[in-house]
Amino acid sequence: MTDLSAFPIATRWPAKHPDRLQLYSFPTPNGVKVSIMLEETGLPYEAHAVNIGKDESWTSEFLSLNPNGKIPAILDPNGPGGRPLALFESGAILVYLAEKTGKFLPADAAGRYETLQWVTWQMAGLGPMFGQLGFFHKFAGAAYEDKRPRERYAKESARLIRVLETRLEGRDWIMGDDYTIADIASLGWVRNLIGFYGAGELVAYDELKNVPAWLARGLDRPAVQRGLEIPPRS
Repeated sequence: MTDLSAFPIATRWPAKHPDRLQLYSFPTPNGVKVSIMLEETGLPYEAHAVNIGKDESWTSEFLSLNPNGKIPAILDPNGPGGRPLALFESGAILVYLAEKTGKFLPADAAGRYETLQWVTWQMAGLGPMFGQLGFFHKFAGAAYEDKRPRERYAKESARLIRVLETRLEGRDWIMGDDYTIADIASLGWVRNLIGFYGAGELVAYDELKNVPAWLARGLDRPAVQRGLEIPPRS
């Protein structure tokens, strides 16, 4: 049996199946990227809920795996060379899982780099801007009298979602006919923007046609539906 005792995180979140990939996450837009990917690939894994509402990602056990204190993170007992691999940052994990399974990342160099540019675009722009808009529209920032921060992030979020709208013109998926990690990276964030954040009106979401159709196609995938609920919040 695989021994994970060298990893402190396994003391707080013990593995029932230590031979499987271990996911430490919470069903946020960043967290569900990895659970969706795992569901899509069919890799055996075990999910552990790291409750960010209770600051569990700042415990010493979690920080031993991800010193940045953010979900998601994984521990793959069957990493490169047969050695365990601990990995954090959702974009890096998506690339790793795509390469490990040979799925959802084009094999040809041009397609691979084009896909990675859209994953990077999500990581650097779409996610951070949508997250800030959520803070200033739904969470504590909504109480600020100065509405300029919300307006700034609403404007940038509206611009970014129109970049995606343009990209999807004539395409089912970001890379065309093929569903890839570029789609997996962005689906949860767009869903959150118009759902949980309730910011659709701020970015004039109803004016779009390609993004809503793309989101509907993504949410219709059984693996996406499962991944959005993993790990359960309870």
